[in-house]
Amino acid sequence: MSGYVPVCDVADLKDLQPRATVVDGEPVVVVRVGDEIHAVADKCSHAEIPLSEGTVEPTGKISCWLHGSSFDLRTGEPDEPPAWEPVNVYTTALIEEAGNQRVAVSLSPPNERES
Repeated sequence: MSGYVPVCDVADLKDLQPRATVVDGEPVVVVRVGDEIHAVADKCSHAEIPLSEGTVEPTGKISCWLHGSSFDLRTGEPDEPPAWEPVNVYTTALIEEAGNQRVAVSLSPPNERES
């Protein structure tokens, strides 16, 4: 799959446990929420703290531990101050690699996915 970088085995991605990684030099946090896998920029838009150090809610929001701003994992939009700017949302895909199902991330926004 062109433009996608494998980041971890699906089996290693625990529900509601953020996982920090780097894709093409960019810090990314990958999160499983139930059957959905999301990837967003691993930096709070308010304080530049790694979101991978925060908590994930079953509603699909990730929170920064420093000031409590939370972001929707689907849209990147913050839902309360002090953050006003969204975080980047990235495209994820499941790929087969060496007999393992892996999570792959593309830095392209979800609306630019390959058909």
